[in-house]
Amino acid sequence: MTPIDDNHVDDHVDAEITTYLNLDTPKSFFLFAGAGSGKTRSLVEALKHVRNAYGRRLRLQRKKVAVITYTNAACDEIKQRLDYDPTVDVSTIHSFVWNLIQNFHSDIKQWLKIDLQRSIEGLGDQQRRGRGGKAAIDRAHRIESKQHRLKALDSVKQFTYSPTGENRGRDALNHAEVIKLGAYFLTEKPLMRSILVNRSPVLLVDESQDTNRHLMDALLEVQKTHHERFVLGLFGDTMQRIYSDGKVGLGDELPQDWATPAKVMNHRCPKRVIRLINRIRSVVDDQVQRARTDKEEGFVRLFILPITIADKPATELHIMNRMAEVSADEQWSDRASVKTLMLEHHMAARRMGFADIFDPLYEADDGALQTALLEGTLPGLRFFSETILTLRAAVLRKDDFAVAALVRQVSPLVSKSALKATADGNQISHVAAAQRAVDALMELWSNGRQPSLMEVLKSVGTSRLFEIPESLQAIAARSEAEQATATQDSTTPLRDADHDPVLDGWDKALQAPFSQMEPYAAYVSGKAPFGTHQGIKGLEFPRVLVVMDDEAQRGFLFSYEKLFGAKPKSKTDLEHEQQGTDSSLDRTRRLLYVTCSRAEKSLALVAYSGDPQKVCTHVLKEGWFEESEVVMQHQLEGLRNAKEA
Repeated sequence: MTPIDDNHVDDHVDAEITTYLNLDTPKSFFLFAGAGSGKTRSLVEALKHVRNAYGRRLRLQRKKVAVITYTNAACDEIKQRLDYDPTVDVSTIHSFVWNLIQNFHSDIKQWLKIDLQRSIEGLGDQQRRGRGGKAAIDRAHRIESKQHRLKALDSVKQFTYSPTGENRGRDALNHAEVIKLGAYFLTEKPLMRSILVNRSPVLLVDESQDTNRHLMDALLEVQKTHHERFVLGLFGDTMQRIYSDGKVGLGDELPQDWATPAKVMNHRCPKRVIRLINRIRSVVDDQVQRARTDKEEGFVRLFILPITIADKPATELHIMNRMAEVSADEQWSDRASVKTLMLEHHMAARRMGFADIFDPLYEADDGALQTALLEGTLPGLRFFSETILTLRAAVLRKDDFAVAALVRQVSPLVSKSALKATADGNQISHVAAAQRAVDALMELWSNGRQPSLMEVLKSVGTSRLFEIPESLQAIAARSEAEQATATQDSTTPLRDADHDPVLDGWDKALQAPFSQMEPYAAYVSGKAPFGTHQGIKGLEFPRVLVVMDDEAQRGFLFSYEKLFGAKPKSKTDLEHEQQGTDSSLDRTRRLLYVTCSRAEKSLALVAYSGDPQKVCTHVLKEGWFEESEVVMQHQLEGLRNAKEA
């Protein structure tokens, strides 16, 4: 095979996949598609094949090929590449599930009744066994809220849900409920499985390693029971699993009749970066990627610095200037041309100024709440970042039309039902009440004040200007006396049975100034100079700076010091290894792999360590870097002094 031919070594994989997508003899598959392998191209080519081979048949039978992707941006890209073919239904996971279950209102109602009753009983049991104080106050409000919702279910004729917006009202389902319902219906109801298969004989799942594990198990069950007429195609790379609710070991225990094609090319990264990421994952599996023959060698440097360095941002700017010299690429000196990736979100939160909001919520939960926080989809925060922030911005620019439009759209004070229920027909009074509520809320910013999120929440709760998200209803419902008790209790350690860590997290986060919402919103939307693990999924950048700092990261989910050999594995780490479960080292290695594999031309890594020499010794021993690629503090300072002289 010639060097040029070698760049097309994976072409046969796309051809193989077309043989699996036979509606008469279907074959399910898991495609291993590592970083930069052209996964989206393979997905689109598979869809084009189905369209060309079976498009007429699908249209006559009123069926479609279903595709689940992770983001709306990915949905739009695939639709565009397919010229918006109506036989292909591309959607995010929440949209897909809702489209499947949205007409089963009686089944949804029955599930909710059981789920709410179970939750009420659990909270009631905690209330009986717990002590007084904030925990008891919050539980009482949560029980009351759930009881109201349970009682109101009988009057709900149909449920509503928006995959991209807020879900308010007793008839609305939240994001977590939709996923739970989808997984439950597909697992427990044969009819639902048949509906899915009859509607979409082919289902392709992008980023399958990060798809909610309960839903993934349900989809695998659908394939198992309908394998003779249903194709489940999974696209992904287990090394790039970055969400905590993804299915661990997906691809390891598939049925023997599944196909497992693999792509070996990395079309994105330079040769040196590919050798590095191959070494990083070598202890995990035997997947080895190849570089394109026409790719440049590229540059990689590891800067190992003491964790005690005072001005880290300034040091990183100096490192960028050093990379400009190493790579002969002056754009490294342009801050806007370098993508800085923080492996720990606390680091970005501190640097961008929203740590008081972020830290308490991130540490309160390591599951769905944490994922939603990182994605920017947490309803409690969207309430502030979208509704309140949008209203505040409209008021500041004196855009009365935008203010009125927002209030008409989401305020219960002027909702259709509220106006219709007006006894005297005086709808003007409702509009006036909404205006007074807006004025009272904006008064919090008078005379240069910077209100807390709690003050904003209480104002809205009192005026009923907007619906309060379920996660904040218990806090918003507290009286002044109850809030005083809650504030006092927040400084007192509680027994595990007597507190809800998520509510405790909200209590702390709500003390943050509202001004921190704007940088948080910029961060999760990808508009900040720092990237998130989730935000960079599928993206690529010419120049990448990866910053690793255990001191700046909080909690126990990640440890770069352990990964780089500066600290020994803990007892828990060793137990996870023996049990084959996810450990902090596993998570850290995957995140490092994902961030390093974003680089198109050159890559700089900065490791802040309590023992720089141990890190240096470890990475050289592991073969991750050459001696000439490792820069210690004295070398960096020497280069700086020489340049200044």
